[in-house]
Amino acid sequence: MKIAKWILASALAACSIALAASAAIDPARYLSDVKYLASPEMKGRATGSPELEKAARWIEAQFKEAGLKPAGKSYLQPFEVTTEAALGKSNELRITENGRKTTLKCPGDFVPFNFSSSGKVSGGVVFAGYGITAPEYRYDDYEGLDVKGKIVVVLRHEPQESDDKSVFEGKILTRHAQFANKAANARMHGAAAVILVNDRTNHPDAADDLEKFGVAAGPNNAGIPFVQVKEGLVEKWFTEAGKNLAQTEQGIDRDLKPESFVFPDSVKVEATVDVTRAVKTVHNVAAYLPGQTGEYVIIGAHYDHLGLGGQYSLAPSQTGTVHPGADDNASGTAGVIELARWFGKQPKQKRGVLFLAFAGEELGLLGSAYYVDHPLLPLDQAVTMINLDMIGRMRDKLYIGGSGSGTTLRPMLAAMLPKYDLKVDYSAGASEGSSDHTSFTSKQVPALFFFSGLHADYHKPSDTADKIDAPAAARLLALVGDVAETLGDEDGRPAFVKVAAPAGHTSSSGAGPVSGYGPYFGSVPEFGEETRGVKFADIRENSPAAKAGFKAGDVMVEFDGKPIQNLQDFTYVLQGKKPGDEVMVKVLRNGAPIEAKVTLTRRN
Repeated sequence: MKIAKWILASALAACSIALAASAAIDPARYLSDVKYLASPEMKGRATGSPELEKAARWIEAQFKEAGLKPAGKSYLQPFEVTTEAALGKSNELRITENGRKTTLKCPGDFVPFNFSSSGKVSGGVVFAGYGITAPEYRYDDYEGLDVKGKIVVVLRHEPQESDDKSVFEGKILTRHAQFANKAANARMHGAAAVILVNDRTNHPDAADDLEKFGVAAGPNNAGIPFVQVKEGLVEKWFTEAGKNLAQTEQGIDRDLKPESFVFPDSVKVEATVDVTRAVKTVHNVAAYLPGQTGEYVIIGAHYDHLGLGGQYSLAPSQTGTVHPGADDNASGTAGVIELARWFGKQPKQKRGVLFLAFAGEELGLLGSAYYVDHPLLPLDQAVTMINLDMIGRMRDKLYIGGSGSGTTLRPMLAAMLPKYDLKVDYSAGASEGSSDHTSFTSKQVPALFFFSGLHADYHKPSDTADKIDAPAAARLLALVGDVAETLGDEDGRPAFVKVAAPAGHTSSSGAGPVSGYGPYFGSVPEFGEETRGVKFADIRENSPAAKAGFKAGDVMVEFDGKPIQNLQDFTYVLQGKKPGDEVMVKVLRNGAPIEAKVTLTRRN
């Protein structure tokens, strides 16, 4: 009966709130803000760029104008980030072939990948086929091959790429074709460096071009130098070994038997790889509207985007072109500003409202991860976090995630929704686990995620302001204002509920979207902190990791005997396992090593 009375009271109170919020959210003003943030002069608001800092100052000015006070000593909360990679000035590759020495220059003759580590390496050279270890396909280019301390040459893509009947799934490339996975596999086998070469036999019409620097997906540092050279150079090495590159590729494709070998001592490589990553100070923007008590509601959005593209662009050929990020996430940032203006004119509530604009989301939730570790207000006083990410292009439905993260959130939403012309899907689509609300749920703060859905312009230069549906966004923001107002004035507060990872939306490691079924471990990685290994922000209840005794704060450094340097490593080795497999996992807890056996289960 108490819940029923609460729902009725919420429904009655929400009617007046909804009408007031709907009238106050101005679609034209909202769209004007989106257009500014997504304008050419903002150059895509890349984290670490002058344009992102310009956006931070502009958001600060909007908060001031709305009558909000700083949440801390300033509206701007500084933190340091490692920006995307750039080519240094010292890249050089020196080749010795039967006494003949050649020096290659970068980027014309060779190019490092953006996830490559820097340093000097030299030594003998080994050919390791496609650089793949795939026990699920009974294929291993490294079988019987000692590459410790050697420089490994690997082919691009994977075997039998043009064969629809191949165990490698034919024309659909598997995870083994990913550059970063080839790097991780080589490092785990003890290689000193990797040289990639195009597999022209499978792509006879393709130009032997070098990969454009900065567009390859991967970790900040794969822990091994990884470069690409042209096929013509490596063909000479095969000749030195009495072999033929094209025939070797054809042989692998013919019967899926590796043809790896050690090049003769007459082939030597010395490399200096110089990939720089600048550390820059960026800012979250935080403004506070106090209430009558110390409790408060959070409304947040990230304001950064991809700048000129790079490894997270879904139009890599257009890297160097402004990715304006109108929907992702000028739409959410403008929404936070509109709600700040509206709340700034309302009578003081029981609870305050904290407005947050995060930097660094596109690089891995860096701003929100920093905020929850360095909160400007006590996190235990945060009633709920409301995250707005891509709310500008609503079509047939609105996605709302996190309704199960607080005991009263779902019934509260059910009471409100009949007053809005919105069809709601509580799954939150494919982005359930990949936005800033995740940082708050890892600290046991209930969080709602409002999202209008993915589209073909996501992470492309075509995500422009002219495609924003401002009237629909205004209706969505009226609902969000309703939710925040109700949370701000209700007698109780939602208790946090730890929610299991949504099947098919988040990888078993928490590393990102996957499809279908696979092995499940149950950890949630912590973003925003440069850690050697994978630090756990949380452990899912009743998961294999929980049953093994692992805890939030542990740092995984080894999985099934493989060293784990970063999240890419963990994802790679985990995906090579099956449900039911038992693996030994080593973590560091407060610096002390702890090992436990984990039985992986199936993600349902």
